[in-house]
Amino acid sequence: MEVCLFLIGESSHAHGVFDRSTISLLRSAAHDVEGLRRFVLHLPAVRDERTASGPFCVTQWYFDDLERLEAALQPGGVLQAAADGIAASMDNCTLFQQAMAVRKFSTPHPIDTREERCTYLVSYEGEADDFNAWLTHYLTHHPPLMTQLPGIRELEIYTRIDYRSALKHARATAMQRNKVVFDDVASLDAALASPVRARMKADFDSFPPYSGATPHYPMHSIYGNLTRE
Repeated sequence: MEVCLFLIGESSHAHGVFDRSTISLLRSAAHDVEGLRRFVLHLPAVRDERTASGPFCVTQWYFDDLERLEAALQPGGVLQAAADGIAASMDNCTLFQQAMAVRKFSTPHPIDTREERCTYLVSYEGEADDFNAWLTHYLTHHPPLMTQLPGIRELEIYTRIDYRSALKHARATAMQRNKVVFDDVASLDAALASPVRARMKADFDSFPPYSGATPHYPMHSIYGNLTRE
């Protein structure tokens, strides 16, 4: 199963703007991370109440397996330099790391070679009373609804794993994360206003017991377009 490292930058500096030179450095660094299969950089797509308390950036680093990810997280590597660069890019920044297993689902209109999209990132920050029951219900019932969202390009669901890392940044502990991808903000807004969203809400209300925050953030996504043999 594919694994993904999330690096999540948060700052008390309201509506901070991510340095464009740092974007270029991250995209360049992605080409030098051994074993990296895919790279995505997410920045806030809008400036409103949905993003006021959200991360100023999220990066995703995909690997074929945990062994390759852990190798990339050893001291002195490109990933360590990239993480430190994110942390230094914004005043009062806290950088969080979390490695997660990736579950990828087919969508009616899969993503193509376009370099930029709009992504809705969701995280389940709390705990389910019975995680096995939660995940079984979620994976059985929710993705079939999510893939019906108009214009959806990509759907991934992530669950936490134990991993070794030399990065000194704080570890995030989200129980689960989701990603749904659309062409642009207008497409995302149309999907969120569709009848499918109401059916998703009804299913959400039937989930096994869970307590904790579930923040949702619309993000502008920039793809690394890596070429790997």
